[in-house]
Amino acid sequence: MMRDGVMSTGADARIFPDVEACIDCGGCVVACKRTWDVPADEQRISVSTMLEGQEAAEGFNANSAGALNEGQSPGETSVPMQCYHCENAPCVSVCPTDSLLKAEDGFVQVRDSLCIGCQYCLSACPFGAPQFPDSDEPTARLFGTGGTMDKCTMCEERQAVGKGPACAEECSTDAILVGEANEIAEELDRRGSGTFFNGVAMEIVFGDDAEVFR
Repeated sequence: MMRDGVMSTGADARIFPDVEACIDCGGCVVACKRTWDVPADEQRISVSTMLEGQEAAEGFNANSAGALNEGQSPGETSVPMQCYHCENAPCVSVCPTDSLLKAEDGFVQVRDSLCIGCQYCLSACPFGAPQFPDSDEPTARLFGTGGTMDKCTMCEERQAVGKGPACAEECSTDAILVGEANEIAEELDRRGSGTFFNGVAMEIVFGDDAEVFR
């Protein structure tokens, strides 16, 4: 049985955080490392905590998105950050070797054999998804590259057999939502949560489907 946050999988499924539900427990990070044997000093998903220790503006406790929309301080907010497999993925647009591609099933994939470690994708991604774990390897230093890029795959292999991404399946508060854009929007609305990202970021992630969140 899948977690409540996993509403559908496979083609057209998206992944997106409900920041109001995130408690910065690190369960998603551990699940990813265990599932994909990610080394201790690397990670494909991280939880970024903003304004740590600060209280939200009056009336906006546990309503980070609402506070931002009103130009108020959201207070301490934890955001699961990973590759959101954006519809208008800037990493794909800037890759000079076509190492990155937006596949027909919606996943942003990396072709390791074409990656030259230029790190243009890292500069272009607003979510810090691209990682370069081999940047300190002797060959990477010799050739002046960042090594081969690595990032969240959204557990494409798990989704192919009807399972949700490991991070979402093991999130104790269902803070990582997986499904089609309209399903995610409806679930956020049902919970009374908003979208923490601004309009520009939402259009990058969801393209035209960003309209269902308004």
